[in-house]
Amino acid sequence: MATAHPIRIGTAGWSIPKPSAPAFPADGTHLERTARVMAMTEVNSSFYRPHKPETWARWAASTPPDFRFAVKLPKAISHEARLAGADAALDRFLSEAGMLGDRFGPLLVQLPPSLRFDRAVAEDFFALLRARFDGDVVCEPRHASWFADGADSLLAAHRVARVAADPAPVPGAGEPGGWDGLRYWRLHGSPVIYRSAYEPAALDALTDRLRAEAASRPVWCVFDNTAEFHALDDALATMERLRAPS
Repeated sequence: MATAHPIRIGTAGWSIPKPSAPAFPADGTHLERTARVMAMTEVNSSFYRPHKPETWARWAASTPPDFRFAVKLPKAISHEARLAGADAALDRFLSEAGMLGDRFGPLLVQLPPSLRFDRAVAEDFFALLRARFDGDVVCEPRHASWFADGADSLLAAHRVARVAADPAPVPGAGEPGGWDGLRYWRLHGSPVIYRSAYEPAALDALTDRLRAEAASRPVWCVFDNTAEFHALDDALATMERLRAPS
């Protein structure tokens, strides 16, 4: 099946290979090495702490023109403020991360498992975000209340794609939703979250799904099973499958 839109495969952070990993560039920083092999990476460190504008600019300058960074929203906004009253923190974050320029891919809003869907809070936050950021936005909710028509339609109205996560923390979380203008998978490792590698059959099925989705929209797929260094192997194996005839 020919794809009409790009499929970008990457890892959470710029991973270093295990000794058993396929050939990987030997020179340069970890980011430079990653960017010569993959089309994107997901910046998770921004969730934990701010980075200086010059750090974001340096990362952008270290990558080729077609490379993209997905960027995780700070936990100060998503987990501590719980999406409310976040104007100043959001402005600061976007001014810093905005130094990525055209390397800025999707903005990832991961929500805490305890955060229920509250229409008023969600509407205010995503309207606030959209007034400041016109790029792609994806959301990874982890409370069951977000997987209903009301939440889905609100996300779609603000051009926010709902992440497909594995393992799914609640029913419905394993399938994409919200805005259908892009698809975004976050694969955390299964059966042991963050630690397990994916079996070949699972990667075969994933490849088929990514190809099918890319017939209609851009597709992003991030491996987050980094605790035992499987993310890079799984990303490279998926890319090899995508290069093979369907």
